[in-house]
Amino acid sequence: MTNDSAPKKKKPKNQKVYTLLVEIGRKDGDGLPKGSTGAALMCYASGVDEAEAVRETVAILKQADTAPLDVTGYGTIEERREQGHDIADDEIELMDRALRENSVIVAQVTPFFDKA
Repeated sequence: MTNDSAPKKKKPKNQKVYTLLVEIGRKDGDGLPKGSTGAALMCYASGVDEAEAVRETVAILKQADTAPLDVTGYGTIEERREQGHDIADDEIELMDRALRENSVIVAQVTPFFDKA
């Protein structure tokens, strides 16, 4: 006898890790250095597709009191290798971690300063 009311197991979605470059502006409490006008953040984000990875990254950065302005996607590790990108071992480790933890990892922060 089967129980039709038992919850059905969902198939796990095929998560991938995407490399994203996020530009952020200034916002109170953003943690950026005094005098900076914003920053570029190199992120590794998991998602079933790049659009989901971008949405999750923007949502998390907003929760962290930053002001995301623009996101540029560079694709998965496979896509980056096809484009001829050199990918260092430490980068691969961070990508693996993002996939394992189903998370967004900010790998690098580069503040912008006005040269006026």
